[in-house]
Amino acid sequence: MSDSNNNGILEKLVNTVMGVKDSNQQQLRQLSASTTQELDIKAVLIYKLGTILQIVTMIFVLLGIEKIVVLIDNNSSIPSWVSTFLTGLLFAVLSIRSRMFSLLDNTRSSQTYDRVIRPKWAPPPLAFPIVWMIIAVLRVISSVLVWQEMNHQFLVLPLILFVVHLALGDTWNTIFTVERRLGAAVPVVILGPWLSAVVVTAVYWQTNLYAGMILSFSCVWLTVAAVLVFRIWQLNGCEPLYPLKLRPMKNK
Repeated sequence: MSDSNNNGILEKLVNTVMGVKDSNQQQLRQLSASTTQELDIKAVLIYKLGTILQIVTMIFVLLGIEKIVVLIDNNSSIPSWVSTFLTGLLFAVLSIRSRMFSLLDNTRSSQTYDRVIRPKWAPPPLAFPIVWMIIAVLRVISSVLVWQEMNHQFLVLPLILFVVHLALGDTWNTIFTVERRLGAAVPVVILGPWLSAVVVTAVYWQTNLYAGMILSFSCVWLTVAAVLVFRIWQLNGCEPLYPLKLRPMKNK
């Protein structure tokens, strides 16, 4: 009984930090929608536009923070650790809640994962927010190391690639978790979150060895995630690998 309560408390804590919510009725309607075999061109355009706007917005956030940090660094009366703390806080916000800068619906929920057929080796739902919390911490540490290596600059290639990676991950979340497009999720997870994670890790590694080593764990996890997404797609009908038009089912 005590173990069950402790697990419940842990789950609530982790889900609160990572912003994982119970599915609302709108999501349930989306998940029960029937599909055609027709390419949803509108959805493709929305994904692209949403991703681009999120990247641009986060770059402007980096620019704003850079100006604040410059003012702090140039003020001798302010301790040097303040700018490092502010930078770490920024990367923490980006790593945990980058979706707040997205126009797409990026609701975190285990609804899709709970409702699909999964391979026997699939991790339990609670494992995902826990692992992502760990990865968020590693992202903060590695990004701060890169920022220090780049003389406290934010608008540099490694950090711009980092926000691109975050935006691609949020778009994938919309496709898989929110809209349950299992086919489209396969190429997107490979060409989006996984590939961009490899690129960011490689660039971080070149910039600061320790930063690259720290971030490399995210590549391992995303490799597992990509394989899992592929297996879920196989086990649930192998729908076409592009966004299908959703046609809401009529209430009887």
